[in-house]
Amino acid sequence: MQDQQQLKGLELLQQQTLDACTHCGLCLPTCPTYRELGLETDSPRGRIYLIQAVIDGETPVNEDFAKYIYRCLDCRACETACPSGIHYGEIIEAARAIYEMNVERPKEVEFWRNLVFNQLLPYKDRLDILFGLMWFYQQSGLQTLTRKLGLLKLMGKMGEMEGMLPKLPNPTRKAEIRNFMPAEGKAKYRLGFIPGCVMNQIFVDTNLSTIRVLNKNGCDVMVPSQQNCCGALHVHNGAYDTALKLAKQNLDAFDDEVLDAIVINAAGCGATLKEYEVLMKNESEAYQQKAEQFCRKVKDISEFLAEIDFQSPTNPIKRKVTYDAPCHLVHGQQVQSQPLELLQSIPGLDLIPLRESDWCCGSAGIYNILQPEIADKFLQQKIECLTETKAEIVATGNPGCLLQIEAGIKANRLSMQVMHPIDLLDCAYRGIDPLA
Repeated sequence: MQDQQQLKGLELLQQQTLDACTHCGLCLPTCPTYRELGLETDSPRGRIYLIQAVIDGETPVNEDFAKYIYRCLDCRACETACPSGIHYGEIIEAARAIYEMNVERPKEVEFWRNLVFNQLLPYKDRLDILFGLMWFYQQSGLQTLTRKLGLLKLMGKMGEMEGMLPKLPNPTRKAEIRNFMPAEGKAKYRLGFIPGCVMNQIFVDTNLSTIRVLNKNGCDVMVPSQQNCCGALHVHNGAYDTALKLAKQNLDAFDDEVLDAIVINAAGCGATLKEYEVLMKNESEAYQQKAEQFCRKVKDISEFLAEIDFQSPTNPIKRKVTYDAPCHLVHGQQVQSQPLELLQSIPGLDLIPLRESDWCCGSAGIYNILQPEIADKFLQQKIECLTETKAEIVATGNPGCLLQIEAGIKANRLSMQVMHPIDLLDCAYRGIDPLA
């Protein structure tokens, strides 16, 4: 048995947060892993029991502990269902940090974790090089040749990841996002915008759509160059020290800006940004105050537009659209009706309800890479629901969901396209058919 006094990182878990759970079980029907596996240890309640046992020194921090806490999607559907208001995301993420602080990973695993979390995501210039090379790989014909020769099968998990890669935008598009993007006409609001790291590499066109929509609605948009990766993937995977470092960089980057709001269009990033206060709870009072002010201003793009005198588009989009709610938006941020309101404001758009819209698609950050078999089951459940709608467009507001659902649509040869809701709104403003 592992002595609880020897465990690092126990200060990340507050006992009162765990004690708030009454173990009523109302979370069980909403938990994807419990529904799929039927095990108490794969439910929110079961994982809280397990984490409490670790704190009490009754259970060691070992591979069995890791299996259950990492098999959680961290989708937070349990938070929506919980009558006690448990912040389960905070609990599971702290548990993962404790595991990573106390257990030495195999060298191969540690190599990849260090590469992704410490050497790539925190450095914009390195991401620019990596995605620039991947864009060249696609444009040069190397991708087509590699697939024809069947080389991807020899690459194992890396080959599977390559198969999920969408067509990348020209890297020069990122230069169109400047530090200051003025409002059309008289400015009513002064906003900060967070383009994200991977989001800006793969979905830079959505970032440009976001800025155009904000400018259209009287917003001056500031994009501080000092900002960095939000740290969402780090938080979800127990890379606590790097997440803390990135959060402080972002707090400093926006500290001197006088802003009405700080807008983000990626649901997973937004949930983490709104919880910087949690990351800073053991830091200096100065950073705690910065985090409190920062978190109060962070808004999802749909959330912000729904709060202001939003300008409805006049150009119609005569397409069948269904909306899939990203977990970290609908459950993590409790932003539920706003994206639907934006879509409903578009003339001519036929908005079709989606069964199990608020159930996870299996992306969950990098869950689909680390837990591919079970993630694929969640994806197939989502594809079944999407097929029922006979929609032409699936709208969803998170990069992981966009990639995961697009991969599922391609694998099942469905005649659908996946888009961010803000892209549809931008098309309506500009009078463009999104499928043209």
